[in-house]
Parts: sequence; structure tokens; C-alpha cells
Amino acid sequence: MNRRHFIKTAVAAGLATGIDPVMATAPHSVPKRTLGKTGVQVPMLGLGTVIAGMGIKDKEAIALYERAIDLGVTYIDTAPFYGRAQVQLGEVIRRRRKEVFLVTKTRTSQAEEALKILEKSLQDLQTEQVDLTYVHSLGQLDVEQVLARDGSLAGLRQAQERGWTRYVGFSAHDMPWKAIKVLREADVDVVMLPLNFADRHTYHFEEEVLPLAIERNVGIAAMKVYGGPRDMQYKTPGSSALKAHGEHPHEQALRYALSLSGVTSAVIGMHREEELLENIKWVRRFTPLTAKEERGIESLGREIGATWGSHFGPAR
Repeated sequence: MNRRHFIKTAVAAGLATGIDPVMATAPHSVPKRTLGKTGVQVPMLGLGTVIAGMGIKDKEAIALYERAIDLGVTYIDTAPFYGRAQVQLGEVIRRRRKEVFLVTKTRTSQAEEALKILEKSLQDLQTEQVDLTYVHSLGQLDVEQVLARDGSLAGLRQAQERGWTRYVGFSAHDMPWKAIKVLREADVDVVMLPLNFADRHTYHFEEEVLPLAIERNVGIAAMKVYGGPRDMQYKTPGSSALKAHGEHPHEQALRYALSLSGVTSAVIGMHREEELLENIKWVRRFTPLTAKEERGIESLGREIGATWGSHFGPAR
């Protein structure tokens, strides 16, 4: 089959299935931004693997990861506590490691434990090195111990010296004061924060944490852009906290996160190719929110935020 016939066939298939023909044929076309002080260019859309790891079969998950990479979504975020995600992803990484900016996590405040967790993750992912490792869910950890000489951040710096990870950071879902403390007292490369137009009225990461991260040239990845899965049910395709309130503007939520100063990439978990293609389409046509759109989403965010409350954990 020659190239012209292949493209013609792909376009026809796309029209028949409702898939954008351009999506069906154009690889590596997701726009990129620089990830803070790392200097690395990564896609503005990242693929989170918790949904695939906990919600779909291995064969389907592997196909989704392959398709994402083919289409240029090469920032892939995983963790050892995401069900089978790392084992699934390892089947792809062993063949396509050089194409992926690979992110994993530890969820401990202790250096020794962080090293053990990361070593096992490398085995599951079938690679000798990841690009970025987070101390995950900082709000649930003893932040003083995280920062201690035998704390998890020090452990990840040891891992960096061993060549196990290129960069080190943390993720935080709640208690923004802990994120502020770590940014002030430690040298981190990247942070991942819940950035959506509803939770900003509860957790205030945008006002309290982003300016400090930007000041220190720390890379910023947005998570929970759609509010996370509805009732934390990862097995329900297309489910999001936003969708629970009706047909609310998911594309505007994505534009909101990517319009925030300093944000490099929005990391979104997905079940199916259709969701992947839709998110890619939105990122490709991204434009910052207008002043009028910001006012509208501000009002909607206050309304939804009041309904959600502190659903990720304590705000303070």
C-alpha cells in the first residue's frame, strides 16, 4: 500500500468512525513547552496512567499508550500504586524508551523507602532510568521528614546521582502550605499541582504556590484539570467530577489550566482512544482564555467549588 492510498484509507476510516482524519494521519503534532529549569521540551498534554492501570485490561492499556506516543503525547505519568499501570507501560517502554518523557512517583517521607520504591518501578517499567520522580501526595506526608537529611527528597537526589532519575520533584493535592515550605527550603525541578477553575476557590494553589514555583523556575505540571474522576471511580469511562454537574466545559477547563502562567503540561488520565483524540484536538487548537471567558469560568468555578468542597483532603 503506497502512502497516498494509506492516507486516503485512513481519512475514509476516520470519517466513518467520527474520528478527525487529521488525527488519524498526523503523528507528533502536539505543541510543546519548556519544563522549567530542566530545559526539556515536553508536550502540553500528558497522559496519566492511573485510569488505564486500574480501569482497563492490559491489552487495551498498552494499545492506548502506543497510540498516545504515535500522536505525540510522549509525556507519560505513572506510579507503582496505579494498579497494573507500570507493568502495562513497561511493555511499551522497553521498545520505545527514547520517545517518552517518563514520570513516576514515590509516596513516602523516608529516603531508604523512596529508593526501594523507585528501584522496583524501574524493574516494572523495564528501564534503567526515568526522567522525573515525584515525592507524591505531599499533603499526606510529614513534610519535615520529607525535607530531612534522611528524607524522601534526599533519597531521590541519591537516585539522581545513581542515574535512576534525571529530575526530582513533588506532587501535592491539598495543604498548599506544605508545597510552599518545600519550594522555599529545597531545590526541586518540577511540581505537579491540582489546577482547575473550581478547586482554585478551595485550595488556592494558583494564588499561593504558582508564583513561588515560577520565581524559582520550577517546572509545573497540572493535574486534576477536570476535577479528577467522579467519586474517585477510575473504572468508569469518560467520568470526571466536572461531568457530574452536567455538560460543563471540559475544553475550557483545559484551556484554563494551560492559560496559567508557568504551566507546561496538563496531565490527564484517559480510558479510550476517543478521549485521547479529543484532548489532543483541544490542545492543538488551544488559545488562552479571553477576559470575558475568565469572568464566566470564575463564576462557574465558585459554584462548583462550593459543591465539591475539600474533596482532595484538608485545604489547610
